Amino acid sequence: MKYKKAITALALAALLLAGCAAPQAVQAPTPQQTAKAAETQSGVTFTDAMGYPVTVQSWNRVVSLYGSFAEAWTLAGGTLTATTEDAIKERGLDLGTDIAVIGTNQDPNTEEILAQNPDFVILNAEVSEQTALHEFLQEAGVPHAYFKTNTFDEYLAMLRTFCDMTGREDLYEQNGLAVQQQISDVLELVQNAKLPAPDVLLLRAYSSGCKAKGSDNMTGAMLKDLGAINIADADDSLLENLSMENIIADDPEDIFVVTMGASQQKALDWLAENLQANPAWSGLSAVQSGHYYLLDKALFHYKPNARWGESYRTLAALLYPQLADQLEALA
Repeated sequence: MKYKKAITALALAALLLAGCAAPQAVQAPTPQQTAKAAETQSGVTFTDAMGYPVTVQSWNRVVSLYGSFAEAWTLAGGTLTATTEDAIKERGLDLGTDIAVIGTNQDPNTEEILAQNPDFVILNAEVSEQTALHEFLQEAGVPHAYFKTNTFDEYLAMLRTFCDMTGREDLYEQNGLAVQQQISDVLELVQNAKLPAPDVLLLRAYSSGCKAKGSDNMTGAMLKDLGAINIADADDSLLENLSMENIIADDPEDIFVVTMGASQQKALDWLAENLQANPAWSGLSAVQSGHYYLLDKALFHYKPNARWGESYRTLAALLYPQLADQLEALA
């Protein structure tokens, strides 16, 4: 029994300098205290991202159906029995030669999952093919939990749960709390600078199209934290139908592109043929000023995990190049 969905691809770009608009307050850094999972005689108990109560009694044979979560489990000191192709091919994780590859994150092989005799399965709450596995795993008696990490706080909560299992409080501090401090330092620097906030357009490109994204996704949330004004948040038509007419009307000062899928070139080709070929494209403020950026997939498409601080620093330096040297000093 398998589940399927397609994956796709992406885009390219340019340089930096400064752009300005009406000032907007940057969200102040607010250190979070992430609650520990309950430790009982029967194991670790918590509520997952789908709202399911979860009790895990052992975690010696762990299967992850998402590459980013596979990495997060190892950052907590855990070891994996099996994972999906994206952990190896896209994330480039070195998980050893004994690791079993059990399909893709959008088409996991359920027979192979059970064949690993797992005592814990980690799933992505935002992949429909994985959410559909809940009853299957429940009936098979396999402990499992769903996670999502579109914000750093969600990543921190996941890491807290994983470290409660492994007992590695040192790794929670190293790969969680220390990263939280890095983000706070970036946000504090930007807030104290009191610079005008630029209007931005965030695009997610793939081989057969491109969509404008608001603040309800990982990169969009970071842009909002840094005080940027996402034009798609106020212009619903951009979210529904990306067109040059809408982009020209809003004329953002910065354009960010995040790529999806394996074929970046096909996504770039789509952008070139459907957006950049329009004569009006070269007249956009962001294009004229060199503020059209292709973002690193490792930091802005895949979940950055222990590199969240780097993601925030990178975006801040593009939004506010006047602060580039001070941001580099925080690295």
